[in-house]
Parts: sequence; structure tokens; C-alpha cells
Amino acid sequence: MKSPSTAPPAVLLLSGGLDSTTVLAVAQHEGFAVHALSFRYGQRHATEIEAAKRIARNAGVTQHRVIAIDLTVFGGSALTAPTPVPKDRDLSSLSLQAKEIPVTYVPARNTIFLSYALAFAEVTRATDIFIGVNALDYSGYPDCRPEYIRAFEEMANLATRAGVEGGTRLAIRTPLISLTKAAIIRLGTSLGVDYSATTSCYDPAENGDACGRCDACQLRLKGFAEAGLEDPIEYATAPGRSRAAKATR
Repeated sequence: MKSPSTAPPAVLLLSGGLDSTTVLAVAQHEGFAVHALSFRYGQRHATEIEAAKRIARNAGVTQHRVIAIDLTVFGGSALTAPTPVPKDRDLSSLSLQAKEIPVTYVPARNTIFLSYALAFAEVTRATDIFIGVNALDYSGYPDCRPEYIRAFEEMANLATRAGVEGGTRLAIRTPLISLTKAAIIRLGTSLGVDYSATTSCYDPAENGDACGRCDACQLRLKGFAEAGLEDPIEYATAPGRSRAAKATR
């Protein structure tokens, strides 16, 4: 890893979740000085913001900005409106061809976040923007697909001063896009990621415990099981992972 004074800058979208934390480890392993961005966008809980702050601090990022925007003015998602978060869905049929967009999709969220990252990249003179999107074990979101990332990258190089005047192209880096959740967890583990600091749940309890039943929890639990590892976070209802279950061991 390069020293902070010589490391090239990179902008990274850090949600506090498993995927973005793994991407942070990848970026730092590649020698980048990471400028992390997180968003308080009106999501139904603050757990992920606190997790992102903790992860950024522990990783020693160059800087971490938490940006407040209000996507509740548009609604349209179970994460930004009173709509119930779906639980216990059968996710076995989800794929790149999935036609159903779940109600946890936040309209244009990645486009909005990447636009902020693009502006931040211009200011920090970064030519790499990292995002933890995944097109295999995912919940059917249209802005996690490779074709979306390619289109945004093309737009980014048309819409910025660096893209017009600079001699290098800006790259949207998606190191996890073709990995299963199990492969992501194995990768992060090999890089020393502390997954106990992360959160993935769409609808955590007041004390921060994950519900164990939403899409994000199911995908996470499936990933750890397939990786042959135990998920270190607390679950309220997941079999064998609740506080009550732990107390009886």
C-alpha cells in the first residue's frame, strides 16, 4: 500500500453495509487514499450512518463526508415512506432478468449518489469512483446492473471538466459486480474486513439488531452460509442468530 502522501485519491460510496465495506478494503488494498461519502437521505433508520462512521474511522480513510439530502419528498420506496418492508420473500428466482422491482428500491438513488461522488471526484482530482453494486446476489434493483454503470461512466466523462480537458478517463469501479455474496464475504475476510461493524438490514430493531427476514438480511445470511462462515452481527429472528438463541448455547 502506498503512503498517504503518494497514494492516488479515490471517491467511495460507503453505506455501512457489507458490500461497500468490502469495496473500501479493496480500494485501500489497491493503494488508494479513500475519500468516503455517506448519505442521510431520509432512510427509515440511522443505523447504517453510524455504521459508516465507525467503519470509516476504523479504516483510517482520508476523509469521510456524511451528506444530508431528503428523498422522502419523493417517497416511492419502503425505505423512505411508511410502506412496510417486505419480509420472508422467496429470493431464489431473482436474477439479472428479474422483472419485479421490489418496494425497497429507492428511485434514482444510485444516480443521485454517483452524481455527488462525481462532483467530489472533480474537487479531489480523483479519477476512480468505487461503488459496491452487485448484479448476482441482489434484490432486483435496476441501478445495480453493469449496463447502468457503463452508461453513467460514459456520461461522467462527457459532463465534467476532467473528462473534457484531462488526459485520463474517470472510471466507475465496481469490483463486486460479478461476485456472489459468498465470494464477496470471502474476499473481504481475506482483506481483514470486520463484518461485525457492518449493517445490512432494511428494517432493524430499535436496538440495531437486524430483522433477519428482509431481502437484505436473507441475502447476507445466505452469503455467510455459503462461505462457510458465521455472520458476526446480531439478528432478532434469524434461526440460530438471535440473542435468545445465543444465550441458550
